[in-house]
Parts: sequence; C-alpha cells; structure tokens
Amino acid sequence: MLPPGQPQEHAVLCALLLRQGKTATRDELVDAVWGEHSPPRAIAALRTYAFRLRKALGPGVLVSDAGGYAVRLPPQAIDLSECEALETGAKRARAEGDLPRAQNLLRRAAGLWSGEPLAGVPGPYAYTQRSRLAQWRLTLLEARVELDLELGLHTEVVSELTTLCAEDPLRERPRTLLMLALYRSGRRTEALGVYNDTRRLLADELGLDPSPELAQLHQRILRADPTLAAPQADPASGGTARPATPRPAQLPAALTDFTGRTTIMESIRERLLRSQGTVTAISALRGGGGVGKTTLAIHIGHAVREHYPDGQLYANLLGHSSRSAGPEAVLGAFLRALGWPPDTLPEGIHELAALYRSTLADRRVLVLLDNAHNAAQIRPLLPGTASCAVLITSRRRMTDLDGAHLVDLDVMDPQEAVALFTRIIGPKRAAAEPEACHETVVACGFLPLAIRITAARLAARPAWNVSLLTHKLADERRRLRELRAGDLAVEASFQLSYRQLEPRQSRAFRLLALADGPDISLTAAAAVLAADTDETEYLLESLVDTSLLESKEPGRYQYHDLVRLYARGCAEQEETAEEQKAALTRLLEFYLASAAHAYALRQPGDPIADYLQPTKIPGLSFPDQATALAWTFREAECLLACAAQAPEGDSVRSAADLLLITRDLCESGVNSHQYKAAAITVRDAARAARNPSAEGRACVHLSYLYWRENKFHEAEAEARRVARLTVLADDPVPAGNALTRVGIIDICKKQYKEAEESFLQARTAFQAANHITGVASALCNLSRTHLAMGRTDSAIELATQGVELHSSEGSSLRVGYGRYELGIALSAAERNTEALRELSQALEIFSENRQRLWMGSTHFRLAELQLAIGNPAEAAGNADKALELGLVNGQWGSSDVLRVLGQALDRLGQKERAHACWCKARTIHEQLGLDPGEAPSAPAPHHRAS
Repeated sequence: MLPPGQPQEHAVLCALLLRQGKTATRDELVDAVWGEHSPPRAIAALRTYAFRLRKALGPGVLVSDAGGYAVRLPPQAIDLSECEALETGAKRARAEGDLPRAQNLLRRAAGLWSGEPLAGVPGPYAYTQRSRLAQWRLTLLEARVELDLELGLHTEVVSELTTLCAEDPLRERPRTLLMLALYRSGRRTEALGVYNDTRRLLADELGLDPSPELAQLHQRILRADPTLAAPQADPASGGTARPATPRPAQLPAALTDFTGRTTIMESIRERLLRSQGTVTAISALRGGGGVGKTTLAIHIGHAVREHYPDGQLYANLLGHSSRSAGPEAVLGAFLRALGWPPDTLPEGIHELAALYRSTLADRRVLVLLDNAHNAAQIRPLLPGTASCAVLITSRRRMTDLDGAHLVDLDVMDPQEAVALFTRIIGPKRAAAEPEACHETVVACGFLPLAIRITAARLAARPAWNVSLLTHKLADERRRLRELRAGDLAVEASFQLSYRQLEPRQSRAFRLLALADGPDISLTAAAAVLAADTDETEYLLESLVDTSLLESKEPGRYQYHDLVRLYARGCAEQEETAEEQKAALTRLLEFYLASAAHAYALRQPGDPIADYLQPTKIPGLSFPDQATALAWTFREAECLLACAAQAPEGDSVRSAADLLLITRDLCESGVNSHQYKAAAITVRDAARAARNPSAEGRACVHLSYLYWRENKFHEAEAEARRVARLTVLADDPVPAGNALTRVGIIDICKKQYKEAEESFLQARTAFQAANHITGVASALCNLSRTHLAMGRTDSAIELATQGVELHSSEGSSLRVGYGRYELGIALSAAERNTEALRELSQALEIFSENRQRLWMGSTHFRLAELQLAIGNPAEAAGNADKALELGLVNGQWGSSDVLRVLGQALDRLGQKERAHACWCKARTIHEQLGLDPGEAPSAPAPHHRAS
C-alpha cells in the first residue's frame, strides 16, 4: 500500500516499484512525475519526496544509487514480479496438461489487484503504465476464462464475461468467449445476440468487421454441427508359422459382436507387451458376475497372440463354484498341451510346477487363467520367464499376487451398452426405437451379460419390438426371471458368488439390499445389521472382495442394480417379514437421530428437537456446524430414500420427522424432486394410517414445493389442510408454518391484508410455543407484506427486529434470511449502501450453507439494486449468476431476472442480446398463463419458520 502523502510521492514510488528493483535516475523520475512540464526546482522537490518515502517505508527499502534511487524489496513483495511468476507458472502447467493448476495460477495472478491500476497516481509514466497493466490483467482474465471453458465451466463464466464485455466494449476476445460460453450453456439466442451487437458496434465505432474467429463461431452456432465419432479400428490379429514343438492354441473363440472396452483393452495390451524381456507380465481383471471379464480377456488374448508365437494356454479355474479346479490338475493339462506325454509327468504339485516353468523357460506363451478363486490357486500356474505373459480373471481382487497389474472392470458406459445391444439385434431394428433401446440397457444396469441375454431373446423373436421387452423388464420383481436365455441367466451368475458366503456375510448381503438409497455408509450399515462398525466393516469389505458389493470411496458401499434385486430376492426367501422391517426401522432411527443432531448444531435455539419421535439408536454426533452440514448433504439421497421407504404403521411419524429436519435439502434446490416424491409418499401413508401429526408435517413441505412450481392452488390447499390437521393433532410445529405458507401465497395473489393477518397469526402461534426463530421469521415475512403495502419504514423496522432475533438464537442460515429481507426493504427506501451490505452478507451466508436457490435469489436482488444505482455491468453479472443458480420461486422468478438482465444489457448497448432476454421472459409468462404485468417482484418472501 502506498504511504500517505502528496500525489507526486505516489508517482515516485510507482515509478520505482514498477522497475522491480532497478535504479531510476533523477531525470527519469522527474519525467515520470511531471513530464515535459517539470517545475524549475524539480530535483529539489524530488529529494524531498524521497526523504518522506524513505521515512515511511522504513530503513533499507528506498536507497540512493548511481545518481538515482531504487527500491530494494524481495520479488514476492512486489505484485508485478509475483504476477509475472504466476503467469509463467501457468504457461508451464498448461504445456504439461495440468489445466486445473494453470487455472488456479492465473486466477491468483489476475486477483493481485482489482479496479483501476495505479488509481489516483499522477504523471505521464503512471498514465502509460496504468493502460499497460489494465490490458495485462484483461489478458490474464481472458486466459483463465479460456481454461474455465476447457474445463467445462461454461455456465459459471457467463456472468464474469458479461462484465468484461461491458468494461471494454470494443475488445473482441471477451465477446468471443461470451458467445462460446452462452452457446455451450444452451443459450444460443443470446449467443447470436452477442455476435450481432459486436458486429454493429465494430462497424459503427471502428468501421471494421468481426474477426474470423468470431465469424466462424457465429457460423458454427447457426449450423449446430454434430460431433462425428472417430472411427475405431478393430485390433488386428494374425497367426505365425507353426513351431517345431507343440504350439497350443487354447483360447476360446472371440465374440464377433464384441463392443467397447477400448481404453481398458489397450491399457492391458500395452502392459503385456511392454513387460516382455523384463519380468513375467501379469494382468488381473476383477469384476462381478456378468460384467464381461472372460469376454474381454479372450478378446485381449486374440489381440496379442501374434506376440506369443509359441502358443496360448487357457484354463477355466471355476473359482466360484463348489468344484473349482485344483492347480495340480491344471498343470497336468498344460504340460500335456506343451508336448509332455501323460506317463512322463511327475507326481506332486511342486514337481509339476517346476517342470512347467522349465518347459516355458525359452518360449513365448500367453496363459489365460479364467475365473480364479484366489492368489493361492494362481501362483503354481505362473511361468518363471519374462518372455511369457499371464492374463487372469476373478471376482476377487488379487491384492496378494505380487507384481500383478490389477484392473477393476465395471459395467459398460451407456454408449457402449447401446452399441452392444444394437450390434446383436441389428441396426435397423435399433434405429426404429432408440429410446426403447436405451431404456432396455438401463434396466439391464449396463451389465454386459444382461444386455446379451435381452438382445439374444429379441433377436430370436422377430415379431417382438424393443418396447415390449422394455415393458417386461420394467417390473423389478420379475426382471431377473426375464434375464434368461437358453443356458445363460444373470441370476445363476450371482448365485455362484452367493453360495460361497459364510452365514454372517450372506445375512449382511441380504439385509443391506433392503435399503433404497443409492449407497450406504459404514455407520448406517452397522445400524441395519445391529453390529459394531469393526464387525460391519469386515463383512462389507469381504463382500467387496467377492464383487457382490462395490466401494467407490472409503466407508461407502453400493450394489449393482441387478445384484440388489437378487439380494432382495434372497432376503424375501430367507428373512422373515419382521426381521426385514426391523432392519429398515433401525436404519430410519439412525438417520433420524443423526439428522436431529446435525440440525440442532446448525440451528441452535430451535425447539424442534422437543417435538421429534424418540429413537432407540443414538445416531452420529458432529464436532461443528461445517461437519454437520457436509454430512446432511452427503447423505441427502439416502435420507430421502429412507423417508420414502419407511412410512407404514409407527414409522410414518419418524419418516415425517426426518423430512422436517432435512428440509434444507429441499430449499437448496439440489434434491427438490426426490424430496417432493418422499413428502407425497409420507403424506399418503400418514393419511392412510390416520396420523394427523405426520400428515401435517409432510403437507407443509408439499405446500412449499407446489408454490415453487407456481402451482398456487395446490400449495394453498395443502397449507390450509395443515392448519386443520394441527388442531386435530395438537401439534405446534407445523401450525405456524402452515399460516406462514398461506400468507406467502396471499402475497403472490396480491392479497396483502390477508397476508398480514396470516403472518400475525403465525407470530402468535410461534410465541405460544416459545419458538423464537419462528417469531423472527414471521416478522421478516410481515416486513415483505408492509413493503408491498407501501409502508417502507415499518418494513425496515420489522426486518431489523427479525435479524436481531435470529442473531440472538445463533443460527447463521436464518440470519441470512433476515438480512435478505432487510436488504430488500432498504433497497426500496433507496438506502443503497446499507442494502448492498445486507444483501452481500446474506449471499455469503447462503453460500456457506449450500443454499443454491437462495444464492440465486440474492444475486437477482443485487442485480436490481446495481441497476437502480447505475451499474449495468454489475447488474448484468449478478443477473447471469441468478440464472445459473436458479431461484427460490422457480420459473416465475426467472422471468423477472431475464427482464432485469435485458434492461442492463440494453444500457450497455447490447441490444440484440437484451431483446433475446425479453423475448424469453415473455415466453415464460405465456407458458404460465400470466399477463406481462402480473408477475410479482420475485423472488419470494422469507418462508422459513422453524
């Protein structure tokens, strides 16, 4: 930071710092400060400035040197030097292909200064450098944005590029990048609008046409060319002349319709060939039943066989059956294939293994060991020479096989799966029903064996269409029965692994499959099994080893869809209904107890915990709010799946409570659809069970979700039903929430008197329950109502009281809601500085709490404010960010954002893009059946009560 003093002192220090330690003569400094108009005593004045600067900077910083002055600071202490180092590092990282590191370095470089460089510093030198630094920073920003686009952050950079275009309208590079970002974000009309604005601006101001790059991008958008898939060549295979000694060729025939797996196949092929001449190349493919291990291994074997001219050995070790092949029997078969007469073979596994290694010592042979049980079965079958290679398949991971290249084989990706299905049934048949083909492979879980079976059944039945098969597979209870053709059956493949399990393992396999979540944590699994975490981890890891479970990150486990169906079938046959219900009840209570602890930590002062169903399982505890928040969002899908699965009998109230204390998942916008489905399920189950308390709690959230979808009639119906249910159930928790919801709907209907009455009743209900945060929420909602009624001073006072009450309870998220409402009220009073502060703090709080939709709503309010105070570039950036994040009241609110974005762009001279935004806003109004003036000043009021 420049020390205080006269502007000329700043000019001297600026000239010295920008020389990065090099000496500046007195004449150079005089020119830097005054130029051609230096005063008569300029040198004397310069000495005075140097004296003052030396005193302010401390000893040893400003030094006299060779008739001039220099600043002696380490390079990292000068922003210019640091920026150059960061730019150099970014170029190096990009050249090395490390795009995220290059992106981070450029972000740091451009962030070393903001605003106008050398602002307020006088003199011709500062003027020249100011322009250079500004251009340099723009170049750094553009380079970083280019990396953002390469990394797929198309939507995220639109706001920043909009601001850059506004700051320098005649600079084409930001406009090109903005066009590209909008196009890749699906906002094609706006992208074309940017081009038209640019063309007009260049023609009017400079008499120039757009650059070739910009024009080419324009043509690309108009053509919307599809990406052509690069043709993939099949690996070549061939034979060699038969050697004098026996040359076994035992590889089974490769499938003619083999499809996909290109990356894995090339990786293993390269590994097998690269290792020749050093050590025995060993690659071990691990995967569950039906994943295609054998098919892939055989295909690789044929692809590399020309490199092993002395033959290929193959053995099915039957590792997952009760009659697995012993190493001694396999060695005997291999030796006979290599030319040893049966009567000359020694007895004993050690002698056989020694003879086998000796026989292969001077040969180049590929050995394929299929369906291995474990490493002990494999070791005697390994050659001892570097000229040979071994390819292994197993359902177990061979971590104890020294020197092996371990490869985990997963299901096919969607494109590969559809390609395999198409290749078997024929391209014409597949082209007639592309969606049904995709649905079929999805039902097969992208498992190659299941896809082959379904395709084979279809190929054998010309009268069937694909949709009929899709319909048959839609029923999960009969899906495994449908996945059967001839002697191929998916279920039989799973049975091979299941029958090898010990009783404790098979029980864990059955019970854990009952949970509907996409995966399950170790601690949740322990609750299901009623076991400690050490025992549970041992059981689950053993199931991973046998490929019946998957673990894609430490401490989390999941089933393949078809394996889960098989496991559930085993549970229905081998577990009583009471045991199954008990396992799911333990899971629900674990989630409820853990979520309650997380809620209490994140929402201190909220009495909601006093009204929850008691649990027998203690659940998890958390050290701080951040950990509690992370757990809630990490477990979101599992929590909601459990709530939707559990509601019957006594568990329906626990399921409703779980929804109640996880509603941040709904309001964040991340899990809204799943949350709504769970709430409908719980509501209907509670209604069937005649449980008004559980039904009321579910209906509160449904009312909010219907409101977000602009279904005001349904939202009001649910809210008014809650009001009746709370009286019936004597349940104070949803009572205030229901009144709050009714009031918000009244605001949307512009019935402000009715809204005020609802919020006053809500405040009374919360006061009676000693619910301080609910009272604060009611005050904030009253603030919005008074604002709509023109009572601005009262609105500010009510919102201020709400913020103070929320702050007294210690919940940062609710303080964010309060500051959001206060910022809106202050904006209406044109107290813009205060409004900007409140909204900025609200945005920070919402970001910390992962409230994506509230972040979007706050960006919209900031856009409105910036537009009002004459900052259209800032307004456009915030509006773009709001569209990227989404808004609390959904599509209705987005029309207001587009309106404000259009106004900002219009003021920036981007007429075409502005017009595109207004047209899109009008389309939304028409889709919702609204008049142009009917939309509220979205987003909606503060709706949180408890």
